[in-house]
Amino acid sequence: MHLSRVVEPFIRRCIVPQHDPGGQLRETDASANGPAIQRFELLAALGDSIREVNDPSELAYAAAELLGRYFNVSRAGYGTIDIERETISIERDWNAPGVKSLAGTLHFRDYGSYIEDLKRGETVIFEDAETDPRTRDRVDALKAISARSIINLPVTEHGGVVALFYLNNATPRRWSAEDVALVSDVADRTRTAIERLRAERALWESAERLGFLDRLGRESAVARNADAVMAITTRLLGEHLRVSICAYADMEPDEDHFTIRGDWSAPGSPSIVGYYSLADFGRKAVGNLRNNRPLIINNNLVEIEPEAAKTFQDIGITATICMPLVKQGRLTALMAIHDRQPRIWSQRELALLAEVTERSWAHVERVRSEEAARASEERLRLATDAAAIGTWDYDPVTDVLRWDDKCKALFGLPPEAEVTYEGAFLAGLHPEDRRRADEAVRQAIEPGGSSRYDIEYRTIGLQDGKERWIAATGDAIFEEGRAVRFIGIVIDITARKRVERHLQIINATAAAVAAELDVGRIVQTVTDTGVELTGAQFGAFFYNVVDEKGDSYMLYTLSGAPRSAFENFPMPRNTAVFEPTFRGTGVVRSDDILQDPRYGKNAPRKGMPEGHLPVRSYLAVPVISRSGEVLGGLFFGHSDTGIFGAEHEAALLGLAGHAATAIDNSRLFGALQSLNATLEQRVVEAVAERGKAEEHLRQAQKMEAVGQLTGGIAHDFNNMLAVIIGGLNLVQRKLRNGDTNVNSFVEGAIDGAQRAAELTKRLLAFSRQQPLAPKRMNPNRLVAGMGELLRRTLGETIQIETVLAAGLWHIEADASQLESTLLNLCVNARDAMPGGGKLTIETSNAHVDDRYAVANGIAAGQYVLLAVTDTGLGMTPDVMSRAFDPFFTTKPVGKGTGLGLSQVYGFVRQSGGTVKIYSEPGIGTTLKIYLPRSNGGEVQDDPIATDDAAQGKATEVVMVVEDEDRVRSMAAEALRELGYSVLEMRGPREALDAINAGKVPSLLFTDVVMPEMSGRELVDRVKLIQPALKVLYTTGYTRNAIVHNGTLDFGTELLSKPYTIDELADKVRKVLDRS
Repeated sequence: MHLSRVVEPFIRRCIVPQHDPGGQLRETDASANGPAIQRFELLAALGDSIREVNDPSELAYAAAELLGRYFNVSRAGYGTIDIERETISIERDWNAPGVKSLAGTLHFRDYGSYIEDLKRGETVIFEDAETDPRTRDRVDALKAISARSIINLPVTEHGGVVALFYLNNATPRRWSAEDVALVSDVADRTRTAIERLRAERALWESAERLGFLDRLGRESAVARNADAVMAITTRLLGEHLRVSICAYADMEPDEDHFTIRGDWSAPGSPSIVGYYSLADFGRKAVGNLRNNRPLIINNNLVEIEPEAAKTFQDIGITATICMPLVKQGRLTALMAIHDRQPRIWSQRELALLAEVTERSWAHVERVRSEEAARASEERLRLATDAAAIGTWDYDPVTDVLRWDDKCKALFGLPPEAEVTYEGAFLAGLHPEDRRRADEAVRQAIEPGGSSRYDIEYRTIGLQDGKERWIAATGDAIFEEGRAVRFIGIVIDITARKRVERHLQIINATAAAVAAELDVGRIVQTVTDTGVELTGAQFGAFFYNVVDEKGDSYMLYTLSGAPRSAFENFPMPRNTAVFEPTFRGTGVVRSDDILQDPRYGKNAPRKGMPEGHLPVRSYLAVPVISRSGEVLGGLFFGHSDTGIFGAEHEAALLGLAGHAATAIDNSRLFGALQSLNATLEQRVVEAVAERGKAEEHLRQAQKMEAVGQLTGGIAHDFNNMLAVIIGGLNLVQRKLRNGDTNVNSFVEGAIDGAQRAAELTKRLLAFSRQQPLAPKRMNPNRLVAGMGELLRRTLGETIQIETVLAAGLWHIEADASQLESTLLNLCVNARDAMPGGGKLTIETSNAHVDDRYAVANGIAAGQYVLLAVTDTGLGMTPDVMSRAFDPFFTTKPVGKGTGLGLSQVYGFVRQSGGTVKIYSEPGIGTTLKIYLPRSNGGEVQDDPIATDDAAQGKATEVVMVVEDEDRVRSMAAEALRELGYSVLEMRGPREALDAINAGKVPSLLFTDVVMPEMSGRELVDRVKLIQPALKVLYTTGYTRNAIVHNGTLDFGTELLSKPYTIDELADKVRKVLDRS
């Protein structure tokens, strides 16, 4: 049976010739004969397309249409995949009537998770997106693109997925293995054909590109300047790409303005040569070109802002590719192709323009370099003649040396002198430089040597005997590993070396005098340096001063001559030779002062006075301060004529400047010393005056804060005093009536007093005035020891968890205050969890960096972190911002003083740390305490406390010093009750008198703050009499007498007021028993 196709594009229909029962030949539809014939017919149609279609995108569309019509689906297509971005790019797809195209870029994740299967190279098939687990949550998105059922067949290359054939159907559909195999077969054939077409096109385009570049190279090679190169380039490129205009431009240094210096334009297109601003062409042009990206516009009327599009349209441009040339990070030039009509630029056109731009500008730079080289050679020839540069040429093989006349002169030889390596070069070198110069030559010309010669050396003229400094540079030329020629130049650098030496001397002198404050030593150093710089035989510095009578006189410093040389000569001031120096109007230099008309008052001149130093060469420079005052003059002389030159004059001017600065600084230092006596008073007055205006504002703010604080204190203290006074009044009344049943009232008064005492301690803690007794301790041990206390305090509804870090660092802190702080935080946490919850106490080591330290007012370094976390109500940001304010509380009235967290904050800051709050309403709160790590020392354990008050003995005498009568009486009576003998003293002087009279107690128990003198001063005086006397201080507020930086002075014992009798007993016993 023979098959024939009816050529109806992409219609699944096959006509087969067959004989009927009557023997007649008829054609019948072969589609009824089965799927195999249908698939064969499809592949045959695909083969025709592959043979006839030359465009890869058209072939992909033809294959998609064949599959779409064959399977009668909603959509079929071919796209390229970017696995990294998980996207597919579709140039064109086939769609059934009423189905929208997906041309563009789509993200796989928008339609499910099956991209993971495609990444592995697996074919993705699902019959119904609603039931497939990979697409159930994206079914609406798939329905929207008519893709409820799909086949996605990946195309792989070199082990990676690069493309995808896909079929989409708007309704559920079952796909057979034969369907998938057919799609795979079509995909493979189409992919192979597309790659072949692309390879063929690439070869054709490459051949076309190479041919064009070859022609461009040949025609531009004859150009001798940059404009000619670019004229040829723009013409050939414009004609090759069939554009309207091709142009090039140079950028200004501001990277905005540019000049189009030349262009080529097709017939009917205008020239665009002119001066432009890049900003006028829009933001896209500025952003792309300045960042070394090409500007590509297919249609400026729709792609850029209207104002920028108008700039293009005004010069006849609609489509553009502009290529930037960036050198050393700066936009330096542009090259562009333009079209009058909208145009979709291809990658081929972009790549060709980029290559032509790079080649053309390289050619331009080469041409410009050649032009510059020719000009440079001419300048070099002129400069060599003008700069007296000598040349040399040495043949190492024949040992023949050639010098030009300038080179001979630098070795002190006449032009006609014969030269050899040994007899002229080496012989003419300074003995100290001869070996070094010879070795440098050998290193340059020996095989494997550097070939480069660069050296400075001294010569001693072979005939004139003059010493010169020479700089020589050269290169050796090698053939077959052997130096055959050694050529170079020499130049006289004697003047430069002399200037360098002068600068070294001046800089050293400047450093010396800058560090000196004694004027005499300054001017002596400067004078000595001036003699060294100028070669003078003697020098002097004359001060320009006026005495009390208004007469001028000179003090002087000498160098190279004794002071006696000037003692018998007056100092003339008004002569023409001296006046310019002392008036500061200029430098005076004379080759022979005896022949200078400015020297001497009377004519004819008779020379120097008898006994005067033999001065012929003379040089004087004024020394002028920053204020313009002429401080004096530097004077130098020599017995020979013509010694001083312009270079000496310049060197002395620099030296005089350093001298003036040093003298100014010395005088300023003296003035500052004299001002110091009154400086403090003037500063105090100035600060007081400036602070008056600020004081009013500070006073108002202070009174507002004090009012808030005292209001809170008064409220709480009045409540406590009401209990104390009321209870004691009732006790008084009942005792007066003979009723001794007063226990409850006494206990109430004591409770009120204890609460008042606790409030005072909290206030001191908040203000960081409480005296701390820090010791080195292990925080883990303290937290572990609080377990039972916390369980009793917090109750059964609170679950307590401790997370204690292993290897926790030690800290130095007041253990009782730290325990009180933790307990305070735990009670607050309990109150924040009215229905119960979890409380966590954590410890850890922490490092605070500089940034965190500055933000929190602490030092950077190692810290121990203690954190208390609850699962309670949490805090709002407003509450957190005020949490540490005194008397601020969110608890109901009567449930808290508002000083708890203030006390915590004060204690932590006083201990050198900080505390931070982290909270979220409804979640909970964490308070973190950072305390500095303690290095060194042993951990100190607290002594075991006893329940019984320690008793005293009658032989133990306690002297009580207290200016408050009632306090003194109470303390004395308590001590007697404890069994001690007591001496009561109303003040420090009475105590001193008693001790001087021989009443020496076992213990001095003294208040700190008293009117006559402080307790510290009393103890200091007593210790002079009784060094071994034991002392116990007591106070309600120390005023820094025995506490510094919040910590008790070493070895000091303190009992803070108010105190109980038990506390008094324990403290007195502890002090007395201490060895």
